[in-house]
Amino acid sequence: MDSFIQAAIEEARTGLAEGGIPIGAVIVHNGRIIGRGHNRRVQQGSAILHGEMDALENAGRQPAQVYRESVLYTTLSPCPMCSGAILLYGIPRVVIGENRTFMGEEELLRSRGVEVSVLQNEQCIGLMTEFIEKRPELWNEDIGA
Repeated sequence: MDSFIQAAIEEARTGLAEGGIPIGAVIVHNGRIIGRGHNRRVQQGSAILHGEMDALENAGRQPAQVYRESVLYTTLSPCPMCSGAILLYGIPRVVIGENRTFMGEEELLRSRGVEVSVLQNEQCIGLMTEFIEKRPELWNEDIGA
C-alpha cells in the first residue's frame, strides 16, 4: 500500500483515538510529507478543522508554487469546504482513500482540472462505516446534515 495513504490513515486513527472523527490527510511535495492532519473539530471546538484543512494548516504558509506541485492524500472524499481549499491553492492531484461512505465534490475538482484518484481502501471504508454506525449525530454535524 502507498505509504502516503497509510500516513493519512494513521492520522485518521489518531483523530478517532482523541475522540474525534476518523478522517486524515497528508500533503506531499516532491515525495515528502510537508503537512499532516486529521479532523479536529471535536477536539478543538472548531467549525473548519476537517482533515484536509488541518493538513494545510500544519503545512504552514507555503509559496504558491509548492501547492501547485503537491499531492493531497485524504482518507475520505473531500467536502465542499476542503475541495474549495484544494482549488484555491491549486493542488493538482488528490488521492482519496474512499468515497463509499461519503461522496464529496470530486466532480467539481475534476471539472477544474484536478486529477482525482479513488482507492476504495478497505481500512478507510471500515473506519468510516464503524464511526457512522456508532456516532451518526456527530457525523451528520460534521457534514452539515
